[in-house]
Amino acid sequence: MLTVSRLILTLQSYWDAHGCALLQPYDVEVGAGTSHPATFLRAIGPEPWRAAYVQPSRRPKDGRYGENPNRLQHYYQYQVVLKPAPDDIQACYLDSLKALGLDLTQNDVRFVEDDWENPTLGAWGLGWEVWLNGMEITQFTYFQQVGGLDCTPVLGEITYGIERLAMALQNVENVYDLIWTRDPASQQPLTYGDIFHQNEVEQSTYHFEQSDTDWLFSQFNTYETQAQRLMDAPLALPAYEMTLKAAHTFNLLDARGAISVTERAAYMGRIRALSRRIAQTYYEARAALGFPLLATSKNLFTICHERPSDREGRSAGSGAYMKYVSIPSTARPCITGAQ
Repeated sequence: MLTVSRLILTLQSYWDAHGCALLQPYDVEVGAGTSHPATFLRAIGPEPWRAAYVQPSRRPKDGRYGENPNRLQHYYQYQVVLKPAPDDIQACYLDSLKALGLDLTQNDVRFVEDDWENPTLGAWGLGWEVWLNGMEITQFTYFQQVGGLDCTPVLGEITYGIERLAMALQNVENVYDLIWTRDPASQQPLTYGDIFHQNEVEQSTYHFEQSDTDWLFSQFNTYETQAQRLMDAPLALPAYEMTLKAAHTFNLLDARGAISVTERAAYMGRIRALSRRIAQTYYEARAALGFPLLATSKNLFTICHERPSDREGRSAGSGAYMKYVSIPSTARPCITGAQ
């Protein structure tokens, strides 16, 4: 049985072999791996980029005091970004599932249309949910815009839901029963619940009962003011940190029920305005540097066009590879929280 630790290590090894820089989680509260600068900011401009990383993600409103078997306020994503998106990105993804020990001929893997939008980041893309035997395990997106700027070239994003993927591979129905690792001597399991259940209980209590809304409103205004001041410097990266802190503060207020429907739209608009300005500031900073990765990385980003099975001399036709479904011309679903 593949433990959660081994699942992460396998993905790290796989995407390292496909030319991705293995990065570390961003040390600011975010709602999704997309908010990591390695995705949001690196999607901007013409420079090629490949990276992979685990990102702890927080969505305060989704807390359930540790009582729901598959709903969490804190969870993990494995994020892969490929820019420009290679032609065979779907085959690369399916090969990653095989690397995890998944037999594609014995399991139902489907790509279900699910275009993506994050209004607070001014970002949207065309994409799919990937379902494994009826459970969503991955979001697959071609970024079209970030911070209101067109993505040229298009960045391909693969976001694995670590807990959901592990639940499918371990065949468990309760996330807290997942085996995170085992003692090498006794083989005694250390479960997801052993590590994280208390955090779910206490953080849910904070989000829904104990957060200080007056202080949070004050913090939001402070983060917004600091982000604006830093962009005047101009310092896009510190300003982006302040914006993410503002977004998380908004999510805490939203979870507490402290923001009305009308106020909610206004607060999201304020975060979006910051995100758009940061995107432009970052683009201008990279342009002033001459987009340095265009020169240094021109030969580093072609690996994914060749499948591992091709490089090892095996038949390229071995294994099951799925075709893309047709995609609409406009984005449909909308993520409504600030991430």
